[in-house]
Amino acid sequence: MRNDFIPQMEPWFDIEEKNALNRYMEEGGWLTEFRKTTDFENKISEYTGAKHCIVVNNGTISLTLMALAAGINAGDEVIVPNYTMIATPNSIKMIGAIPVFVDVEKETLCMDIAKIDKVITKKTKAIILVTANGRYPKAGIEAFSKLAKERNLILLEDSAQSLGSFYPNKKHQGTVGMAGSFSFSAPKVISTGQGGAIITNNDELAGKIRKLKDFGRSGGGNDVHDTIGYNFKFTDIQAVIGIEQIKKLNWRINRKKEILLKYKEKLRGLNEISFFDQDLEYTTPWFIDILANKRDDLMLYLKEKGIGSRPMYPPINEQLAYNTEGTYPISRMIGGKGLWLPSSSQLTDSNISIIAQKIIDFYK
Repeated sequence: MRNDFIPQMEPWFDIEEKNALNRYMEEGGWLTEFRKTTDFENKISEYTGAKHCIVVNNGTISLTLMALAAGINAGDEVIVPNYTMIATPNSIKMIGAIPVFVDVEKETLCMDIAKIDKVITKKTKAIILVTANGRYPKAGIEAFSKLAKERNLILLEDSAQSLGSFYPNKKHQGTVGMAGSFSFSAPKVISTGQGGAIITNNDELAGKIRKLKDFGRSGGGNDVHDTIGYNFKFTDIQAVIGIEQIKKLNWRINRKKEILLKYKEKLRGLNEISFFDQDLEYTTPWFIDILANKRDDLMLYLKEKGIGSRPMYPPINEQLAYNTEGTYPISRMIGGKGLWLPSSSQLTDSNISIIAQKIIDFYK
């Protein structure tokens, strides 16, 4: 953490990653996807309890590939939350499917299950549940599984922000639907710079995904193609970094929880801000997110004081990329008041005290 400025987020790579990369290069690694990638996949599978893990070049592609492998086609409608990173709807637009937006819960920012029935049509093929900041919906994952089964829909999980977060049934987020997706982009709890992963317990689905990411090859390294496929492979360079990062995952999970508790302690009684529900027994905050009165003015004030922050996602339907009609009061409110505070794992307690005091100073 730099002394002159506290960023909202920054990745944390250290001597262990450097040394591991040096060893790999000295051993004559080919850099492309090979044994280190398999090792990294196995470690993600072991941690999450999923039978299969397939890593790809980024988290958007992991969403696209699991949708493709699940049988989602052009023209199919897929229900997604109106509050999410825009990669969620973009990933299915890439294959010509149609995202249909629903609003989210104020407490968790997860999809509001009560609003799903109203948008299901004959074209609806799937639901993508986004576990926002590692949180789960109030109705529980079981209610989503039940709804999907009753309506003959595919349930997929966008767990990009949720590595290290579980449901109360102790299943890791991303393991309950047909497949789940993680991201390893720079701000995530562990990072490989870019990268994504798909986890699933479905043998057939895993086989389809492995072919889709590797040109549709019938087997590794040959040029016999059973199906149309693409090149969305990982690299051993990324895997070497990821293997070192995952060794630090448990420490970072505990630290993220401590950071949230420290913020809550320091900002207790400040009525101008509020925190979202976060079950710290089972889930891990990726970013520290709050609702803040005069959010934009607060951001400018913090920046002047050497503290970075970031507005939370605006409602997708109002962005020019989509610009669709609909009333989504919660996601609209988040777009106007939601703020991510500094959230790096390497934040010190002293950093948090400084940040909290500056927030108090702004409002007082």
